[in-house]
Amino acid sequence: MTSSLEGRTALVTGASRGIGLAIAQRLVDAGARVVISSRRQENLNEALLTFDQRTSVHAIAAHVGTRSEAERVVAQSIEHFGSLDILVNNAATNPYFGLLVDISDAQMQKTYEVNQTSVLTHSGAAWHQWMSEHGGVILNVASIGGLGPEPGIGWYNVTKAAVIHLTKQLAFELGPRVRVNAIAPGLVRTELARGLWENNEAQVARHIPLGRLGEPDDIAGIAQVLVSDESSWMTGQIIVVDGGTTNQPTGGVA
Repeated sequence: MTSSLEGRTALVTGASRGIGLAIAQRLVDAGARVVISSRRQENLNEALLTFDQRTSVHAIAAHVGTRSEAERVVAQSIEHFGSLDILVNNAATNPYFGLLVDISDAQMQKTYEVNQTSVLTHSGAAWHQWMSEHGGVILNVASIGGLGPEPGIGWYNVTKAAVIHLTKQLAFELGPRVRVNAIAPGLVRTELARGLWENNEAQVARHIPLGRLGEPDDIAGIAQVLVSDESSWMTGQIIVVDGGTTNQPTGGVA
């Protein structure tokens, strides 16, 4: 077995920066042809400059939250590279911080569409247009926030909890043709999570057993294994990558 991805094509959503871009770079380095998708073309243009093997990368601007755009991105990915063997559902947003009961309808709907609906629409498009006949691998990027409550980002975490269940349900329904797994990252140094660490990084890091925030490449390395033949007998699993954050003592003795 090998984590080489020679001859395979991957689509990574939300890949103009952060975890998505790091995953795309890892997959290209492992030999894959990769389509990166994000909403703004100018951000994709900047991302393309970070790749050494640019002929192996293609960028498609799209709004991840709509079914028609998901179907278009998948179709254009197949048209450009001739196949779609790997789908990484990474796109996410969090436009609201505060009490769950105070979130606006617009904030709630946007988070739902990008974080949750897009996983299903992109997976469905990949299945119908390629993977049902040829097989493939789907990897969803969830969050440890989907495993339990925490202050401020409750609705974001609700959508990530849904991604965790979607992963298990899709693995059940699409096997054996398609494997579906998820990564649940802890706090990673990304633009999306900047508000959670920028002004108190040292204090936050003290509560992480490994003593530091995650970096996008910490997640990308695990992603490479999960979409490769190294994990060929693995589906429906949620892999936590959080520096030990969720492995904390409960405190007290009954």
